[in-house]
Amino acid sequence: MLGFARITCPQIQADGPRAALDRMHARLGGRPIYVSIDIDVLDPAHAPGTGTPEIGGLTSRELLMFLRELTGYRIVGADVVEVSPAYDHAQLTGIAAAGLLYELICLMAAGVPEAIA
Repeated sequence: MLGFARITCPQIQADGPRAALDRMHARLGGRPIYVSIDIDVLDPAHAPGTGTPEIGGLTSRELLMFLRELTGYRIVGADVVEVSPAYDHAQLTGIAAAGLLYELICLMAAGVPEAIA
């Protein structure tokens, strides 16, 4: 599958977050990484403002836990996609996306070598 590996929400539910995190760490190794977050990975209760809401998704707390596990990795780029303001009546999705981007920027800044910073 072009070098991609997926960890699905049903797998996380069945095996628990720690098993998914261990699998993620084993896959990433020490390589630089690009983090792409499709906002519809979050359950619509946490991010209703997307064009393709998917029930049974992660909670915002779970997604933050996965992101914070990337501390120490060299993140070379990141994005958060599929936020649709037209469907985001209470701005829940925008708030979630902004929080995720903040976390990603903090992770990226922490991974910048001192010589560059």
